[in-house]
Parts: sequence; structure tokens; C-alpha cells
Amino acid sequence: MTRVHIPTELPRLIVKRARERCEYCLLHQDERPENHQVDHVIALKHRGQTNGENLALACALCNNAKGSDIASIDPATGEVVSLFNPRTQRWQAHFQLVGPEIVGLTPTGRATVAVMQLNDEQRLIDRQSLIGAGLYPPDLSS
Repeated sequence: MTRVHIPTELPRLIVKRARERCEYCLLHQDERPENHQVDHVIALKHRGQTNGENLALACALCNNAKGSDIASIDPATGEVVSLFNPRTQRWQAHFQLVGPEIVGLTPTGRATVAVMQLNDEQRLIDRQSLIGAGLYPPDLSS
């Protein structure tokens, strides 16, 4: 994996804009043992740029599962679809929380849930624990 230099002020902007939450699974930075990471929504190898319009905050689990993927197969239809893009799409339009489970509402949502393994057993256990402590889900109204 090639490391890309990101100007110092850019990660601060990304973290602030995301309110310190992973823009895919919505976990707050404080709820993960490792630091959240700056993700290229469209990977450099797909001609994505290193700028605020193409960067998102992702927990290590989401970032590692996504990798450089920009599309996948919708498990319901078998169609190739783009993965969720937090810069151009609203989370609530593609996902719904049902207890600790993140449910994909659209082909993009379903493909993203599958590729990023958003509902693997440990992630569900972790989110259920956070729900019980009143720390999850975040307020998405703003």
C-alpha cells in the first residue's frame, strides 16, 4: 500500500466535518481502539483526488474492508452498483438502523453493507453494547 501525503489541515477538516464518526458505520472515534483513518472515497488508482471532495473519515474496519473498491454486486439483484459515497450521498437515503444492524435500503446500500461487512457478528455485538450505553446511534438530523 502506498502512503499518500495529505496536507496537515485536510485531515482536521475531514474529522470535523464527520463529527469524529466513521462516515460508513457511524461509530465515533472514541468507540474504536485504533484511530479512524482518512479514506479516499474514489481510490487514487481510480483517478480519485486527495482533496476534501474525495476524502471521508472511516474507522479502520470499514477502511480496510472497502480498500480501493468503488463498486460491487447488489446481493438482492446481482447488478453491479457503486458503493456508498459519503461526499455525494446521504447515509439515511441508503441505510437504516434496525437495532444494531445496518440495513441497506438501496442497491448501493446493500452492496456497501456486504463489501464492508457492516453486520459481521462482532460489529453487531459492539453496536448493541453502545446502544445499551446510549452512545449509538448518532443524531443524523443535521
